[in-house]
Amino acid sequence: MTDQPARPAMTIRETRIALGHKVEPARQATGQDDARPEVTVTATRYTVSLLPADDINHHAYALYVQRRPDGWGITDGAAWVSDWQHRWTLDSYDALLFAELDDALALARHLAPSRTVNGRTAAEAYRLTHPTT
Repeated sequence: MTDQPARPAMTIRETRIALGHKVEPARQATGQDDARPEVTVTATRYTVSLLPADDINHHAYALYVQRRPDGWGITDGAAWVSDWQHRWTLDSYDALLFAELDDALALARHLAPSRTVNGRTAAEAYRLTHPTT
């Protein structure tokens, strides 16, 4: 190794200045940036399941209440609830739509225990994975 004096690492800004690049002066953070609009967050999908979120089968038995351009629909990720008799359709245009989120969530809560995967309902899967003592 060569005997070079130790010096602290240079920042990218310092390196650019040392190389002769034109560098704009650093802006001071004021905590308020008037040029940026306010960030908004909108919930567009709710997960409804009888099984807890940490259960290995949660995703398989989950129903989703999802925002659509014309209301709220209930899907399992592939098909949509198409009528009040709990029939399903693959055509999203035939899906039963709700103007109010609470109505869609109420029906999804009603359907969640009877959600069937490989011949087993969510209620049966829950009893198998969460036995009572």
